[in-house]
Amino acid sequence: MTPSELNALANLADGRRRSVAELGMATGTRATTLTGVLDRLERKGHLVRRAHPTDRRAVMIELTSAGTDVAAEVREAVTELEDRLIGRLPAEAVAGFRAVVTALAEAR
Repeated sequence: MTPSELNALANLADGRRRSVAELGMATGTRATTLTGVLDRLERKGHLVRRAHPTDRRAVMIELTSAGTDVAAEVREAVTELEDRLIGRLPAEAVAGFRAVVTALAEAR
């Protein structure tokens, strides 16, 4: 799998359906680039695209059961890697990093 595919799956791992625009914002990927990523994931059977219930122009992305399993594995691997890397840093650096990330998330 490509890093872009892994990123998309990790962001969909919570099981919540998203529009292409929402997933693009979450992954930091332009819609034109994301289309190819979604095409590949759909061909692999990891997700389906459906019409948005209230906006005919929008498409919703939803994991399949196979995609849910793969996304959980991806999310677990990312979490393990983050934990390993964060464990090597001083506690003050981790606290500062988390404070910045929280402030950025709240500023959206």
